[in-house]
Amino acid sequence: MSEVPTIYLGSQTSTVIPYEKVLANEIASLSNISKVSLANLKPEMKMLGDEVLVRGAVTWKDLKEFCSSQAREVMTSPTEELALVLSGVATSATGERCFGYGTLRDQIKSLKYVNAQGEEVILDSEREISKLDEFKENQELLKQYQESYEAYSRFKNAPFPRLEYETDLMTGTEGQLGVVTEVILRTASKKNVQYIFIALPKWEKNYEPHMEVFYGVQGMRESIISCELIDENSTKFLPEEERIRSGCDLIFLEVVNEKFEEVYEKLLISFKTISEEDIFEVPAPSVREFRMNIPRYIFEENQKMGVVKKGTDVQVKGTQFHELLDFYRGWTDIGIGYNLFGHFGDAHLHFNFMPNQDQVEHAQNELEKLYKKVETMSGSPFAEHGIGLIKKKFINSYYQDIHRKMFKYLKKKFDSKNIFFPSGFMSEDSI
Repeated sequence: MSEVPTIYLGSQTSTVIPYEKVLANEIASLSNISKVSLANLKPEMKMLGDEVLVRGAVTWKDLKEFCSSQAREVMTSPTEELALVLSGVATSATGERCFGYGTLRDQIKSLKYVNAQGEEVILDSEREISKLDEFKENQELLKQYQESYEAYSRFKNAPFPRLEYETDLMTGTEGQLGVVTEVILRTASKKNVQYIFIALPKWEKNYEPHMEVFYGVQGMRESIISCELIDENSTKFLPEEERIRSGCDLIFLEVVNEKFEEVYEKLLISFKTISEEDIFEVPAPSVREFRMNIPRYIFEENQKMGVVKKGTDVQVKGTQFHELLDFYRGWTDIGIGYNLFGHFGDAHLHFNFMPNQDQVEHAQNELEKLYKKVETMSGSPFAEHGIGLIKKKFINSYYQDIHRKMFKYLKKKFDSKNIFFPSGFMSEDSI
């Protein structure tokens, strides 16, 4: 293992690291850091009973197709299918299927990583992290840190890594303590699903029908795998022929086949402002194409305007969901383009500003206001895609002394020469 400070890059689909700047050495703090691509590693997938082994440069698309061929399915579905699975582990990326299956963090059976000495180390999700030799001398620090996590235990991710089981050491720590080389994931038996779409008024004008859906699905997580919002501002980026319905917001539900009629009837009975005419079914292939194309078209639009994405992936408690939507509603009158989509059933949404180059600073200032608001709500500011470089400036106020002490302790024990992603959120200059 080289002792040169290094950032390990995956498929470069992430929006939290501005790759075009990193690779061009335009960020001063990264100018002396080596960049190593993991995208050329030999991909390997293998079924181990009901679990799947992933090694090397395997994308989520690759993994989904492989598991499907084995009558199994992946329980995590990040929006960007071309991202690498191992990069998803590093950022603890959990997409839409979290509603029914839970987080990626809890789907990891075991993993391997390369440490600062160049050795490959195995971590097991069934062993508590307190049993690792590195923590034996400082159990009190770990105990206090774990207690601070309890307030976020129902979120996809907290503003800081969990550190409860061994595998948490590499899950969500963004490659700052080592490089993940292999993961074994739990899978589910392949299910036939149907998609219920619900047409709704634009959320900016009236989001009460949306909330009817939110409350209606909460007790059906064994039957509904995903509950996703795509607002009208998102669908308008699609070519007209690819839009499922225009002029309205859409919520879609991924429903287990044999539960379809039951779910449909329960929702219909619970709805007060949504009529049966607003509910319709869409074939699975059309849904997949629709779902994947929206963020890609939005990304292309940002590229055309020459701006880096200005967006959020905030999650709050269900009881505070109205408050978050009200805050987003306040942004609709400031003169900057926007869209809203994401994991509605988990109160976890992606609000993306679409600024021109003259509006970038204004959008940035507004985002700072949001993160201060989310802090007062005890929400999670970055629930899915990690912190990376772009979001570092927003995260600091979420850290207590116990978190800063833990980050320093982790770097000392696992990366004393600051080799791995030295500009990440655990680095001295960040905390």
